[in-house]
Amino acid sequence: MTAIYIDADACPVREETYRVAQRLGVPVFVVSNGSRPIRPPGLPNVTMVTVAEGADVADDWIAERITAADVCVTADIPLASRCLAAGARALSATGRPWTADNIGNALAGRDVARHMREIGLSTGGPAPLTKADRSRFLSALDTMVNAALRAVR
Repeated sequence: MTAIYIDADACPVREETYRVAQRLGVPVFVVSNGSRPIRPPGLPNVTMVTVAEGADVADDWIAERITAADVCVTADIPLASRCLAAGARALSATGRPWTADNIGNALAGRDVARHMREIGLSTGGPAPLTKADRSRFLSALDTMVNAALRAVR
């Protein structure tokens, strides 16, 4: 069965994900470390999972459970890579699908940005999410979950 996993602590598209999941009838696991409480949406298909605080604990929980039938919503590039390695699908909050073709460059870019920060250069941060990003995300998530559902039939 297809499920959606949300790397939730910094996810700006939880509500959009709930809408798509509700319409398509798939379960959602909202995984966070509890450092910032996330209000449960009160939907029967949404399970809130709070893991222990610590680096990558939520990522580990997702990576240990995700299957090739599932979709992960995450901005975390290493987690997206782990999900892809498990055969799952992964999507960023801006609607960018993580794939075998783009994950290597994304990991390399992440390492370069980390190095620049370590030597004191300002790398800024992610741009604010726009209405166009949200629209692209909704469309991409719908397409991705439908593809996952077809693949398990």
